Amino acid sequence: MAAVSKVGIVGSGAAGLTAAVLLADAGIDVEILEKETGPSSLGSGITLQGNALRIFRQLGIWDEIAAKGFAFSELGFRAPDPAGTVLSVTDDARTGGADLPATLGMYRPDLADALRRRAVNAGARISYGTKVKGVEQDGSSVTVITDDGDRLSYDLLIGADGLHSAVRTAIGIKTEPEPTGMGIWRAFVERPAEVVRTDLTYGGPCYIAGYCPTGEDTMYAYLVEDAQERSVEDGPKIMAGLAAAYGGPWKEITASLDHSARVNYTRFTAHLVDGPWNRGRVVIIGDAAHSCPPTIAQGAAMAVEDAAVLAELLTNGEELNDALWEAFTERRLARARTVVRGSVQLGQWMLDGEIRNADVPGLIGSVAATVTQPA
Repeated sequence: MAAVSKVGIVGSGAAGLTAAVLLADAGIDVEILEKETGPSSLGSGITLQGNALRIFRQLGIWDEIAAKGFAFSELGFRAPDPAGTVLSVTDDARTGGADLPATLGMYRPDLADALRRRAVNAGARISYGTKVKGVEQDGSSVTVITDDGDRLSYDLLIGADGLHSAVRTAIGIKTEPEPTGMGIWRAFVERPAEVVRTDLTYGGPCYIAGYCPTGEDTMYAYLVEDAQERSVEDGPKIMAGLAAAYGGPWKEITASLDHSARVNYTRFTAHLVDGPWNRGRVVIIGDAAHSCPPTIAQGAAMAVEDAAVLAELLTNGEELNDALWEAFTERRLARARTVVRGSVQLGQWMLDGEIRNADVPGLIGSVAATVTQPA
């Protein structure tokens, strides 16, 4: 018998949907509360490391996303010169195990669609247009108060509602994401034939120029700069201007950055709730509990790992008690802290102008060594 029989999940991102699948598969009544009025089709590409792929295989969607995405197991480094000289190509860490690729790049909405369909097929319900206004709880249940005045009761509430989590605020956790000083341009464009892995260039007009193949004909490119006020409407022009300094595949990428290119800009933030992520019968996971710059591409992996570990403990436990929460904290907090600190450290090296002397592969490798072991 599971520790809970009815669970509410706030947020229909990767963490929330992963938890929904695993709990619903175990026969638990699951309702997802999503503030948006319907499924989102927004997004560019996403880089998924092996430890995320290990969870998606557990969910039974690996074959589907592998067919839609682009798998690779090498990482390249290029010089910030007009030729885009390849400095080195290394075997990337297979953090999901030897039987999975190191990395899968894919179109973010395709991943969301696969997870959403899997959750619904498992029996989870998604209630769109439902915003959390408050949370109340007693010793045996937790109640969500919505903006519409509805009162929805569950045995457990999971806040998987992202960086600016309403659930985190409602349960009195004061930790908030803080800017790290960097911003990132992303563009979803046609894939040059030469792009068969992620290549990273440190230096030039940007801190990082990188890209990730996402399919047979698609990829996303990104440029990291100092955080600043930017106009997304001018995004293709601004991004093309920055990209023009880089060689190799960047010549074709720059040519694709016309007015019709799908471009977005976000600022890097980081935070970690450094202690238990639950307050009674309410727990936060994923970006609600921790976030980091995408400098080592572990954000999605950490979010779905949170969900998988929590679901395992809930479905194998018999009671929602202190022992369960202590086990969850023990398995997740130190691991998340390693990733957040490593991601922030790499960004700080760049901000301090020390990146040329820093052992970037070494830092990435040290984080990979932590996350290679199952969560």
